[in-house]
Amino acid sequence: MKLLLLLLSLMLFTSCIPLRIAPNIKEEKLIVAKKFKRSLPRKHSYVFEDPKDEDEFYNFINTKYVLNHENVEHNVPILINGYEYFLSFHEVEIQTKTINLVPIMIDAGLESKGISPLLEEHQFSRTGNWYIVLTVSDSKLNDCLDPKYGDREVVINYLKKERLEYLATTNYFDALFRK
Repeated sequence: MKLLLLLLSLMLFTSCIPLRIAPNIKEEKLIVAKKFKRSLPRKHSYVFEDPKDEDEFYNFINTKYVLNHENVEHNVPILINGYEYFLSFHEVEIQTKTINLVPIMIDAGLESKGISPLLEEHQFSRTGNWYIVLTVSDSKLNDCLDPKYGDREVVINYLKKERLEYLATTNYFDALFRK
């Protein structure tokens, strides 16, 4: 019994306790943007994990649609089957936060002896994942990713192609030639 208690306490004190875990999105996810991150609008969205550097998607959209760095993130006009829609995107970081118990206990022991803490920067760890959140509206400002929207599947298929093109493209001027 003492051995089991010792093992249990050893596992507890040598582990990390996650406070928040960033979602792992394999391909894409359809979700209300506000549920994904509180600062986003309350619209249905197409979300995927961004393995590239910051502002890469901005550069991709700016180059592909020849926007000259004007209104790149909001209401970019796109054509799908002859109808005009408006694409908006947000680059979002969600961090995984953990508490590391061993450095906290060591620093507490040092402080009780009058020594300043040595491991303060190791008490918490953060690693972030970047995501692209896409929303699409039509000319009447209807949410085109809403399950009740008539051409929702057509819009989703277009966004899948955009995602695959973005992930496959390294030189964004190639996107101009594919148009």
